[in-house]
Amino acid sequence: MGRVEEVTAGEAWGYPQAGGSGGGSVVRRILLGSQLRRLRESRGITREAAGYSIRASESKISRMELGRVSFKARDVEDLLTLYGVIDETERASLLGLAKEANVAGWWHSYGDVLPSWFPTYVGLEGAASLIRVYEVQFVHGLLQTEGYAHAVISRGMPDAPKSEIERRVALRLERQKVLVSERAPRFHVVLDEAALRRPYGDRAEMRVQLSHLIEISEQPNVTLQIMPFSFGGHAGESGAFTMLRFPESDLSDLVYLEQLTSALYLDKPEEVAQYERVLERLQQDSPGPAESRDLLRGLLQLS
Repeated sequence: MGRVEEVTAGEAWGYPQAGGSGGGSVVRRILLGSQLRRLRESRGITREAAGYSIRASESKISRMELGRVSFKARDVEDLLTLYGVIDETERASLLGLAKEANVAGWWHSYGDVLPSWFPTYVGLEGAASLIRVYEVQFVHGLLQTEGYAHAVISRGMPDAPKSEIERRVALRLERQKVLVSERAPRFHVVLDEAALRRPYGDRAEMRVQLSHLIEISEQPNVTLQIMPFSFGGHAGESGAFTMLRFPESDLSDLVYLEQLTSALYLDKPEEVAQYERVLERLQQDSPGPAESRDLLRGLLQLS
């Protein structure tokens, strides 16, 4: 994928950070695109020539190879012919991948509140086998209660109509089903204590949120650690980030960095390795899951 910038408004604005069934379509686009790129390069064919063969521009070939656009069966067939792929089994496999890549994810039914630039991330996280997170501003979206999510979204969108707020809350709750799905990923999150001390909603809602964190942290696929204030300065000085790992060996790990109006995906090995080291230090320096639950219970008593 390389270094790809995409626009998103993030957790505070109520957009989802993961997906459920159908998330693999994004991954399949990326897989198909990378295979088409390897075939083209192995034959010494330029993007310009490939584009000409399907009545398209060089930039469209680039977008196809990066998995940023859907695939027409005719275009894939023509490219495979150009690249000399004549084996019927291989052609059928790649054409089947193209068909699967065009399957719409569940989140498309929320198109009225889901911005056009965000489905890529929804699909990627929904297809991940391992999700690792450091969060400092909010309780992570996958762990938010309905009331807490409503408070976060309302705070971020003070002028939005009530109906839109409710749709965004419903979308976030739907997204959370990924953690209890048949192919649920492993989810390892380090929450800074600041995220727990900063109230969203009233005291009663914060108590519900803290209780929910205690309960969900006991799920076998969820590991929750709290980085306490008492530790002082720590490795997460650069702010929140997410790391995604996929079951497909052809896909490298991704780092997702969220900003106010945009987001960055990193997959260069040297950059991913730096974030991996930071996350490992945060995990090592934070209390373990059992001790973190004790910290949550202490905060619950104080609230």
